[in-house]
Amino acid sequence: MSETTSREQRLERILEISRELTSTTALEPLLHKIVDVSAEVTGSEAASILLLDVRSGELRFRAESGDPSGLLDIPVPVDDSIAGAVLISGEPYVLSDTSADPRHYDAVGEQVGLQTRSLLAVPLQIKERRIGVLEAINKEEGNAFGQEDIEVLTALAAQAAVSIESARLVEALREAYERLGKLDQLKSDFIAIASHELRTPLSLILLYAAVLQEQLGEEAGQQLEAVLRAANHLKDIIGTMLNLRFLETGQMDVISTLFDLRTVIQEACKDNGPIAESNGVLLGTDLPDDEVPVQADKEKMRVVLDNLISNAIKFTPANGRVEVTLCGRGDEVEIVVSDTGIGIPQEELERIFDRFYQVEDHMIRRHGGMGLGLAIVKGLVELHGGRVWAESASGQGSRFVVVLPAQQASPSAMSD
Repeated sequence: MSETTSREQRLERILEISRELTSTTALEPLLHKIVDVSAEVTGSEAASILLLDVRSGELRFRAESGDPSGLLDIPVPVDDSIAGAVLISGEPYVLSDTSADPRHYDAVGEQVGLQTRSLLAVPLQIKERRIGVLEAINKEEGNAFGQEDIEVLTALAAQAAVSIESARLVEALREAYERLGKLDQLKSDFIAIASHELRTPLSLILLYAAVLQEQLGEEAGQQLEAVLRAANHLKDIIGTMLNLRFLETGQMDVISTLFDLRTVIQEACKDNGPIAESNGVLLGTDLPDDEVPVQADKEKMRVVLDNLISNAIKFTPANGRVEVTLCGRGDEVEIVVSDTGIGIPQEELERIFDRFYQVEDHMIRRHGGMGLGLAIVKGLVELHGGRVWAESASGQGSRFVVVLPAQQASPSAMSD
């Protein structure tokens, strides 16, 4: 076999190995695959990888083909070591006799039972940034490492560096995702515990406030009214947190019935009317003359409407208008809650349905709320096979659009 043919075959093997390395995203298996193929393509007894620890500034042996434990992690100083010199210079280094260079660091060989006689070291480099060193150890049959070995190992190191960096990023993302999962679980547990612990004393407050109001009549005056309003507000907050938790955990029960969607809209507007009136906001509807049947959970549709309507009233200044419209569009029905309020910046539209997200800074915002209402709206609408979105611009009001599957049915089949 000619020297040219042999070199071509080794380079073809490098390309094949590159595909294998790209498909490995776990760092430790990747490092051991790299050292195994490094020994193979250079015809060496073994190979090793040292990675730069950016925090300590040290190189650390992370994998060697002779390491049985797979847990190698030995520090090596960058100064006064062969690997350190390669890392600093960015140039390959061939050492035919390790005993001739006092910079050779033999602690790894002692740990894995491998005596290093000769080595070839090349940098692991991504553009101008060096992340470590790849070494081939003990050329087989006592031969010396040549120019072809340098070229082949350098080519492999270039691909290995990219694969190592990709694996590190995947590992960092996985760890971040796990931390987020733990935080999310803590939040869910807090909501469950807080909701449970608050419901009993809140029920007692509501009960005794109602009894006192009945016994004292007008003498109770505004004080008891204020207590009842505050207690009912707290009850709504607890209900909101529980709805969010049930949606997230998949424990939300859907009791589906067939009903006329117009009646739920009318009820929601009637109940939210006093709030709109007290804010100086005109609340109106535009509903079709014919019934609009849907198969859905009536109570949850009421939650959706209450959240959208109250949200629109909250962000609409005095003398403004909030309107709820309903129309059928083929096999779907469309509810639109529009207002002449302060509007939402375009860059915020994608995020307003996120949990706890609020357009106003929480430290200076003028409007109340926990930032959960729209997240619950989205969850409930999607639970019914529908979709919801917002259309708005700063200072130009907002339109919240809910689209649900329509249901064809006779009027007599629908609930009140």
